[in-house]
Amino acid sequence: MNKMTDGHIVSSYNKDLNHLHQLVIQLKDLACKQVLEAAHSLIEEDVDVAKTVIVGDRDIDALDIKADEEIIRLIAKRQPVARDLREIMTVAKIVGDLERIGDQARRLAHLTIRFYDGDANPPNHHLLDDLIKMAGFVNLMVEDAVSAFDELDLELALDVIRRDGVVGDDFRSALRRLSTFIMEDSRSVGHMVDVVLGLRALERIGGHAKNISRYVVFLVKGKDVRHESLEQVEAEIARRQ
Repeated sequence: MNKMTDGHIVSSYNKDLNHLHQLVIQLKDLACKQVLEAAHSLIEEDVDVAKTVIVGDRDIDALDIKADEEIIRLIAKRQPVARDLREIMTVAKIVGDLERIGDQARRLAHLTIRFYDGDANPPNHHLLDDLIKMAGFVNLMVEDAVSAFDELDLELALDVIRRDGVVGDDFRSALRRLSTFIMEDSRSVGHMVDVVLGLRALERIGGHAKNISRYVVFLVKGKDVRHESLEQVEAEIARRQ
């Protein structure tokens, strides 16, 4: 259900907004698929799937360009102001974050190729445990962030913003576990660097999900909370319009 376009008095503008909305959903579906398949390629040591993810990033880039073109056309055609302009700006920002999520998925897929394509010694699978766990967690954050946009659900948006703190904690905990593992087996130092890069990519995906949720607050409340603390965002959501 798309609540963003509900009730606009100009039906043709409703149609234009709904088309933009569907592009956001398409981008989200593609980006989340990319993240899950990149994680799957690591679990299964599947270089072919990893290469598919890398090539698939072009589809996300193409949708990103298409959305930009639609936004430019809509601004030129409708010259939106107030809430209408806010809606279009929100879509533009969400599209940008979804495109970057695709980039991070591509980086994960490159890890699979580094680990399993060729004669290099593959990593101990225990090194990848936190990567796999975090991939599922941040992917759900992205799903929920776009659902919050779809439903204009401030409580769900706030929940995603809170979960970003969990991602940060998980990232630091994973680094500690990796350090302990390396102390026990120094042969894995080279792999550890790559795993840290993968964890950083997943942390950034969580950050993009948080950004999308903050844009939802902007859309509904008219308040830019990109640089506000969690407590300030909570207060803004609780405040009556």
